[in-house]
Amino acid sequence: MQPLKEATAEKHRIAEQTPFNQRMFRGELSPEDYLRYLEQQHAIFVALESTPLPHPDLARTEPILKDMQELYNQGIAPGPILEATARYVAHLQGLGEEERGAHVYLNYLALMFGGQIMKQRIPSSGHLYDFQSMREAMGAVRAIQQDAWADEVNAGFDHHIAIFHNLESFTQIPSA
Repeated sequence: MQPLKEATAEKHRIAEQTPFNQRMFRGELSPEDYLRYLEQQHAIFVALESTPLPHPDLARTEPILKDMQELYNQGIAPGPILEATARYVAHLQGLGEEERGAHVYLNYLALMFGGQIMKQRIPSSGHLYDFQSMREAMGAVRAIQQDAWADEVNAGFDHHIAIFHNLESFTQIPSA
């Protein structure tokens, strides 16, 4: 059995290369685009946080709500939960606690690694990416990590890729 990181590297690369994700990393999202992203993240983290997390500092629903409220206060209207997000949430809700660990690994470590770069490039305060004890929270996720999760992590990447494609279709590219 391959180590988890190796077994999921290809899907990780594909997710990183989606146009929406690339624009986010380049700091090119409008506040509206970023709010749509946050709304999808909120739905995902509500589903993930319906079962116990390996560390209390992982909880993200409140920080996401703070970021969303900041953008709503700028006059940006709430948007829809996208079809791809609804499918991912349904997938998460159908998993047992053990299987859900794969998605804890995928989603929370993404915020702790790539999210720290992203925080400097987004049109909000980035509370989503703030962890009081990141090292401890990361260690708690690593402590439950299993190479056997590869298929489920790859399924999670497939869902994220679909969400990024849905988000790109709602994009607010400024006119030149």
